[in-house]
Amino acid sequence: MRDPVTGFVYPAIWAERCTDPVRLRLVEQGLAILTSSGTVIRRGFTTGTTAAAACKAAILSLKTDLLSVPITIPCGLTVLLTVTAHAGTATCTKFSGDYPEDVTAGLCFVAEASLEMKKVELIPGEGIGHFVRSTPRYPKGTPAISTSALDCIQRSMDEAIHEINLPGVSVRLTVPAGERVAAMTLNSRVGVENGISILGTTGLVEPWDDHLEEAVMERVAAAHNPVLTTGRVGLRYARMLFPERDVILVGGKIEKALRAAQGDVVLCGLPALVLRYISPGLLDGTGCLTVEELAATPDFSRIVPPLLAGFKKTYPHVCVVLVNRNGAIIAESP
Repeated sequence: MRDPVTGFVYPAIWAERCTDPVRLRLVEQGLAILTSSGTVIRRGFTTGTTAAAACKAAILSLKTDLLSVPITIPCGLTVLLTVTAHAGTATCTKFSGDYPEDVTAGLCFVAEASLEMKKVELIPGEGIGHFVRSTPRYPKGTPAISTSALDCIQRSMDEAIHEINLPGVSVRLTVPAGERVAAMTLNSRVGVENGISILGTTGLVEPWDDHLEEAVMERVAAAHNPVLTTGRVGLRYARMLFPERDVILVGGKIEKALRAAQGDVVLCGLPALVLRYISPGLLDGTGCLTVEELAATPDFSRIVPPLLAGFKKTYPHVCVVLVNRNGAIIAESP
């Protein structure tokens, strides 16, 4: 059995230990993860997927009421989300799967659609954050909606207007409790205020912190010369850079993974988590709020190489490879 999201092939013994065939089917669909004990842990839906469902349902409800809507998410899967949609207004509640630490769990997204002539427009409203300073990817004042999430929302809106043959539509998207919930996130530290961020690299929420650590570390310990990565973008490019090696997503559990790993290890991914692990005070005195900001300045090439050289002395069996969002290597161990 292969995870359609990550490509990981589950050992047959894991599936044999699972006593719930219904949940095992969710694993086959990519909606859940199988652990070594046979326990099945459900994935949730990101804010981007939830927003896309609300927007698509609002448009479709201009013609008929809806209780669910299919969404093609960034990883390529098509998933069915529960909605309430009537006369151009739709709501969708964020489902976070078996990840109780997700502070956005249960958030209600509201979309209101109205007819337009020959254009499809998304209007981010109340509860969606905005950048209060320019970053390498987002100018000041830009709504905090990631590229992958925005693509998913726009694709879903386009599908809806074609399905019911509309010339165009305007959709206002709001998250009524967004500003309150955003206060419990790290948004203010990355320059986003007045609401939550709409995100989703794959469209699915991974329940890493509470359930998957044991299974992930089993994979790390069993691998020979593994490549460890921290997120979905890193996973994609690490597989391209090291096709002959076992690439394992460890999230923020870098230290534990390095202790478990055997042989020559590569730590590959976007710079944020990796560099914060190597040097927690990396941004002190730089004037940057995020590692991504730092990476766009000349200071990056001055600060990072000595850090990687020092890390190599401490961990001589570990090679660090940092990539940007286009997959280009921007720094690596000497």
